[in-house]
Amino acid sequence: MNNPIIRLLGLGMLAFTLSGMALAGTPVTEDGVTTIHLDQYNGYFAAEETLAGLEPGTYEFVVTNKAGKVAGFQVQSLESREQLTMFPLEPGETKSSRVEISSEGFRYRCPINPTPWYEVGVSG
Repeated sequence: MNNPIIRLLGLGMLAFTLSGMALAGTPVTEDGVTTIHLDQYNGYFAAEETLAGLEPGTYEFVVTNKAGKVAGFQVQSLESREQLTMFPLEPGETKSSRVEISSEGFRYRCPINPTPWYEVGVSG
């Protein structure tokens, strides 16, 4: 563990990880619609914007399938589990859907590939 090369590599990986976290932007709201961009990979989603501090309102989810196989996108109300939107995505395809998010919050996942639910609380 005292190998300076291993320490240097570890610090480099930590800096790379932290710089990636810092790149997550604030969602843009235009004409009352907040846009969230999600890239779907095999088994997980990566968000371009931070999902912290969201408020109830109208959201446009823009989802790109980067999994290399057919995938899907599903959004439900966090508390009631009401279906808000669901659609399939071909490899490389980008689709969007506009939904109303209440103070209950929301959760999303891929219903086709094994992807965990991502739960997002909403303030307000």
